[in-house]
Amino acid sequence: MSLEILGITVLWTFLFGYVMVGSIDYGAGVFNAYSIITKKDHILSKIIQRYLSPVWEVTNVFFVFFFVGIVGFFPQTAYYFGTIFLIPGSIALILLAIRGSYYAFETYGSRGHKGYAFMYGMSGLFIPASLSIVLTISEGGFVDIVNGDPVLNYWALFTSPLTWAIVVLSVVAVLYISAVFLTWYANKTGDKDATELMRKYALAWALPLIITASGIIFELRSHNPAHFERILDIWWVFGVSFLLWIATVALIWSRKKYSLVVWLLFGQFALAFFGYGFSHYPYLLYPHLSIYEGFTNQAMAISLVVAFILGLLMLIPSLYLLLKLFLFDKDYVKGKRK
Repeated sequence: MSLEILGITVLWTFLFGYVMVGSIDYGAGVFNAYSIITKKDHILSKIIQRYLSPVWEVTNVFFVFFFVGIVGFFPQTAYYFGTIFLIPGSIALILLAIRGSYYAFETYGSRGHKGYAFMYGMSGLFIPASLSIVLTISEGGFVDIVNGDPVLNYWALFTSPLTWAIVVLSVVAVLYISAVFLTWYANKTGDKDATELMRKYALAWALPLIITASGIIFELRSHNPAHFERILDIWWVFGVSFLLWIATVALIWSRKKYSLVVWLLFGQFALAFFGYGFSHYPYLLYPHLSIYEGFTNQAMAISLVVAFILGLLMLIPSLYLLLKLFLFDKDYVKGKRK
């Protein structure tokens, strides 16, 4: 395996971690806000707050690792995406700051405050929507090189069906991932009402997930035929992912084995996420930048790989302790310990 492939694989793994952990976090905020607005907070809010309290601060650790790594491994991405992603990226950073602030107000200030909860929840929808724009841009067709500098065509970007297909999928995926996970978590706490409510949300977002995902593949057929063809070459990866989705929905529908459901959920998205990344290889930005053209020097690459592996070896035990001491602790999940 070349250093280029190793580097992008490490980064894609951290990004996958952020997508999954972040989706649970963002979706939980949305469901918390929705429960307060619809006066169902007596059912959900305690469960959601119990989950968010120990984990919300570590969600962005994966994102920081990815951001530092992408610039370190592929310095030219700072030149290309730093220019063309300035506005969407800035919006995402502002929303992240707002989200953290309103979580503090909601948690340590006036609990149940509708305004704080609503802002916290809405930021959980807009952050993945704004960040997902980079996936659209990476498909090519939106960046022109003018006098040697990349220029983003905003009109083409925001009038493209592919853009909105990816944005909608990012929002739907957040709600589906979070609903499925919180169904398991509510069941683990023994709260039947919360489990049943989250189960309904999970089933409600299951079909839209597949429809929007299929919509992206359909749009790629005309927007980026080369990427579409590579997806067809590894169709079986997405086929297995689809089968895991069916198994997940079937178990949720029958109210069985919620622990297995979570593993199926992670497997489903891992296959789809890494399958998409493999089909996108070797481009970071069609057709201007590949992982080979924008890679750092060998010494820097080796240093980064070692640093990221060490970071991962520290991160995994930390996450394990967090889960063991809080999310998987019998007294904590049942609300007997704060």
